[in-house]
Order: sequence, then structure tokens, then C-alpha cells
Amino acid sequence: METIYCQGCGVLIQTTDRSEPGYTPPSSLTKEDVLCQRCFRLKHYNEIQDVSLTDRDFLKMVGTIRNARGLVVHIVDIFDVDGTLISSLSRIVGDKPILLVGNKMDLIPKSVNKRKLMQWLRSQAKKAGIKVVDCFLISSMKGHGLEELTEQIERQRKEKNVYIVGTTNVGKSTFINRLIKQSTGYSEVITTSYFPGTTLGFIEIPLDDNSSLIDTPGIVNKQQMAHYISKDDLKVITPNKEIKPRVYQLNHGQTLYFGGLARLDFIKGDKQSFVCYFSNQLPIHRTKLEKADALYENHLGELLSPPTKTSVDKVPPFIASTFRIEAGKYDIVFPGLGWVSILGNGATVTAHRPKGVAVSIRDSFN
Repeated sequence: METIYCQGCGVLIQTTDRSEPGYTPPSSLTKEDVLCQRCFRLKHYNEIQDVSLTDRDFLKMVGTIRNARGLVVHIVDIFDVDGTLISSLSRIVGDKPILLVGNKMDLIPKSVNKRKLMQWLRSQAKKAGIKVVDCFLISSMKGHGLEELTEQIERQRKEKNVYIVGTTNVGKSTFINRLIKQSTGYSEVITTSYFPGTTLGFIEIPLDDNSSLIDTPGIVNKQQMAHYISKDDLKVITPNKEIKPRVYQLNHGQTLYFGGLARLDFIKGDKQSFVCYFSNQLPIHRTKLEKADALYENHLGELLSPPTKTSVDKVPPFIASTFRIEAGKYDIVFPGLGWVSILGNGATVTAHRPKGVAVSIRDSFN
């Protein structure tokens, strides 16, 4: 059989083993665009099949670009920068020029200061040891910011390959599909979904006779919330339209639950505003701190959902971090979920989240 790669995920097509990546029925080989069975079911039925590739396999595959020449476009999710910024990027890709791209800008409320967000992205990259040539805010879904980004890509690539790099679930494939549609008119060339790990191999889209735009496999980062919840729960916490801030006036001794996936306790301080930026579909529940533990124990998977009763066992136990916040505006960030802006004269808060998921504090973008 001639060498054929899946049009959707880039994996090598094979027709012998249904349980291995790349399987497709022999009858499908006659089609113009060949999809593996996994991509076919994902595209037409929104079903995802587990694959046998390990985290190390993904890293090894992406690491093969280290000695190649070209430009790297690193896409991060602005709702999950801690979980999607690849701190080892320079080691993986070598000394190539890097453009840092914050995706899903269309979901950010209009009240967020874009200049502050851009500065923070640059500072996070610098802290991680990633030297970037430039930084952009875009929406792969809506196309916002893509024209300016594509102009810079063309200037920086110098007729070399362009490697699109990111963790799972940051919107790489949606981004590339948008670029292809703008330049060629073709739609949905690459398989996209809510689910992590859609791309299984390099997918090359020619830019000219000597270079290509290359979609690389998503690097798996176990600090992402997406790895600790079910596929249905992931749909609930993933914003699909502009977030509407929800404001709570809290006295100390009160708690906010974000579904059953995170919790914020107001331990000490004057009454003040807690502004919550999460998916509009994610329920937020307020209770007294003294009742918070019992509420979690008795109502996780019901009142406190997601997770649901059927997916609650997938979520690790909570761990807590306490922050003493000075007067001003600060964000408590729950990677992969959202953030809470605290606006007041100082406070002590405790943030609870599943073990393995980070939580951090930053200057507010508002």
C-alpha cells in the first residue's frame, strides 16, 4: 500500500488493525480525502476514541523539528495560560524565532484591558524562559486578529516552514483551518473537537514550492483541568460565547463553589466585590464557609456540578492554597476554568482545586 496520511489528524493510514491509530477500511482508500476511522467518527458523530500514543510519544514527535529550519507559532489558551504555555518550548524547538499567540480572544469580556493582557502574556513567556519575537491576541473561531498575525508570519518565516505548536485543546487545528479558508476557500481541512489530543501526527499544508504550514501534535500537559474531567463536563466549562462577568458581594466567612471543580473561601477582610469570569454554563454557588465542607461532601455531582454523579470519580481530591492580597485589583486564576477578580481593600482567601492543577494570582486585567 502506498504511504497515505490521514487528512484529519496526520497519522499514517493502515488497514490491518482496528485497535491501532490510523486504521481505515480498505474501501476508504479510493476516496480523495482519506480519514482514519477515529477522525471519521469524530467529524461525523462527535465521538472520540482513545489512542495508544503516550505523552512521551507526543513530545518525541514534536521534538523532531528541533534541527529543522523555520518559524514557530506557539498558541496558548488565554483562559488557561498556566496549563497551555509550554515552559520547555525552547528546548523542544531549538533556537527558532517564536511568535506567541493568545487564542480565544472573542470569549473575553469587553471590560478586560487587552494591553494589560498582552503585557502579562509576554511576562509569563519570559518567566518560562521563552524568548518571543512578537505577541498577538486572536480568535481562531471568529478570525479576529488573524490578518495582522499572518502578515507577521510571512515576514518572519523567510520562505521557511511554519510550525504551529501548542498543548492539547488550545485551538491549533481551528486556527489552521481559519488560515486555510482565508487563503484557499477550503473549509474544515483538519479535524477539530473539544477533546484533547485530536492531532496525532504532522499535517503539512503547502505555502509555496519549498515550504509548508505544519500542524504538530498537541503536547499533553497534566496540569490542565481537561485531563481530570469527563468529555461532557469539558463541554460545560469550555466557553462558547463571550463570558458574562458574575459579581458577588461577599463578607468574610463566605465561600464560592465553581461547579464542583474549584472553590474560593473569603477568610478575612472587609465586604468587597468578587467578580467571576467563567463559562456562562458553569454554575456558581455561594454558601457560608462553615457549611462548605458538608455541602461538598453531600452534594458533589448534584448541586455542585460538574462533575456529574457518573464522572465524579475522575476528579482528584482538592488541595488548597492561601493568598494574602493587598488593596487593589487582583485575579485568582484557576487554569482551565477561569478567574476571580477581587476588588477591595485587601483580603485573605483560600483557593481549592483538584490535585495536579495549579492556581495563581496576578494583577487584574480590568
